[in-house]
Amino acid sequence: MRVVGIDLGSKRIGVATSDATGTIASPYTVLQRQGRDRQADHRAIAAIVAETEAERVVVGLPLSLSGEKGPAAQAAEAEVDELAAVVGVPVETWDERLTTVSADRSMMEMRMKADARRRVVDKVAAAILLQAWLDAHR
Repeated sequence: MRVVGIDLGSKRIGVATSDATGTIASPYTVLQRQGRDRQADHRAIAAIVAETEAERVVVGLPLSLSGEKGPAAQAAEAEVDELAAVVGVPVETWDERLTTVSADRSMMEMRMKADARRRVVDKVAAAILLQAWLDAHR
């Protein structure tokens, strides 16, 4: 089963996909938010879901370090509900704590420059959260 992973940000959306067997997650793309037009963002995600023939979408849930749902997690859940109405496949959330930090650290170890990291960190973070989801569902 192919799965799309989403890292929702205020300016960018990181997207990752799994292989067809649902074993390996890979960074896919970074979408620039269309200002206040969330529907345009969701249509772009729906196009990726169709293009990759994904059967499920997993969206990162930004819980606090204590595991509680703060304002960011509540906003993400509200957006997940909107997204679910557009993509045509099941959508669920997954704990994304520290995925961006982990992605950034990995790229720093690869000696990527800050500008290069900024361009890809969101899709790498999406791949990290998707891989965690895939590993938990084997």
